[in-house]
Amino acid sequence: MVQFGYTLSSEEHGPDRLVDLAVRAEEAGFDFISISDHFHPWVSAQGESPFVWSTLGAIARETDEIEIGVGVTCPIIRIHPVNVAHAVATIQVMADGRFTFGVGTGENLNEHVTGERWPEHQVRLEMLDESMHVMRELWTGENVSYHGEHYTVENAKLFTVPEEIPAIVVSAFGPKTARMAAAKGDGLWCSGPKADVVEAYEEAGGEGPTYTQLHNCYAETEEEAIDTVYELWPNGSIPGELGQELPSPAHFEQAAELVEREDVVESGAVTGPDPEAHVESLQAAIDAGYDHVYVHQIGDEQERAIAFYEEVILPEVR
Repeated sequence: MVQFGYTLSSEEHGPDRLVDLAVRAEEAGFDFISISDHFHPWVSAQGESPFVWSTLGAIARETDEIEIGVGVTCPIIRIHPVNVAHAVATIQVMADGRFTFGVGTGENLNEHVTGERWPEHQVRLEMLDESMHVMRELWTGENVSYHGEHYTVENAKLFTVPEEIPAIVVSAFGPKTARMAAAKGDGLWCSGPKADVVEAYEEAGGEGPTYTQLHNCYAETEEEAIDTVYELWPNGSIPGELGQELPSPAHFEQAAELVEREDVVESGAVTGPDPEAHVESLQAAIDAGYDHVYVHQIGDEQERAIAFYEEVILPEVR
């Protein structure tokens, strides 16, 4: 059975607003919520970037049944996996087992802030694999010492541990990482209706849940929606691997000067009030093989978008 979720965009909203939106998404009947984990927004116009683990603690207390995920955390450079494991264990306890832990190899935008070198993707994959091992060991509640290629843990023991170890769902944008997700993760996390990524994951033996995020902007008119995306989410139209390599919002703003309004239309984001377009977008992700599909409403019209999905879209797709 397909589950439908709602994005809590840490890049666009402060912590209190994110908690309120989580509560509203639960009231509207969404099956899960996913919050982004960023140190910086992509561009300055987005304007926010609260510490995700503080926000998640409040969300866990203020919601009752909705599944909660982070999509996704990079537990390899900015924060040592020991500290990430500690945070995840606490959130899983507070959420009574409702938490899903999405992980990925990150973006230079967020990870360079400690002054550590930004390694190539293959090295980051190896670091992610090692960090996942460390975190799973710590979640057992046993005393852990570990001396690996990338991380050292000495005499560490988590005393607040969940009864159920959280699933680690691995982000992938191509077949190589999808195969790693199948081998080492408990599920697949993606962005957009990428059928080839799901195919590679399943061919490699992956059997866990498959998540994908769709970028939308509900507004009164298509023109208004396009203007909003063009102003607040031009990074969605920046091509290639720049999203992983550019180090600051200023660099993303420079790259975004090359983005035109026509690029927003061609990016795949649904813009405007047409219910059919929103339903077709969700159906395309389902047809691509995803069983957890969630929508990112770009801009300030969060409550109106949630109500639109509550009253029109969710009943239709279900």
